[in-house]
Amino acid sequence: MSKRDRAARAKDAGQDVTASAADELEVSDDTAADAAEGTESAELRPSGKRSGRGRRSAASASDTADDDAASEGGTAVAVKERKKKASPEESRNPFVRIWLFLQQVVAELKKVIWPTRREMITYTVVVLVFVIAVTAFIFGIDIAFAKGVLWLFG
Repeated sequence: MSKRDRAARAKDAGQDVTASAADELEVSDDTAADAAEGTESAELRPSGKRSGRGRRSAASASDTADDDAASEGGTAVAVKERKKKASPEESRNPFVRIWLFLQQVVAELKKVIWPTRREMITYTVVVLVFVIAVTAFIFGIDIAFAKGVLWLFG
């Protein structure tokens, strides 16, 4: 029985599991299979949140070494810069920009959840009743003010 199986059984039984056995439980099956075969990718992958401790200093040291080699002209392959093709968003052609806009409008309209016929009728009736009520209220206030002004100055 492997360490992994023993740790899994101990964990299922509610017993304390050692740190190395617990770490081994979190290794993916692919990595464990590679380790069993003896391949070079037998390095254990961390699971969960990764810590940046220790890796930053090593990475920055290798970056500065690469930068120093590149600044001395030690590159083996010359890199030719290519002209970037303008994307439709950056194009100066107004027809291309209009076409892109219309394509984006159609794409957004496909995402819309349209109301059913019954919902549309309900919403329309609610809006019409509200508009009639507000119109009647404003009409009443207007008549009241008109009569008040005529009474006051008339």
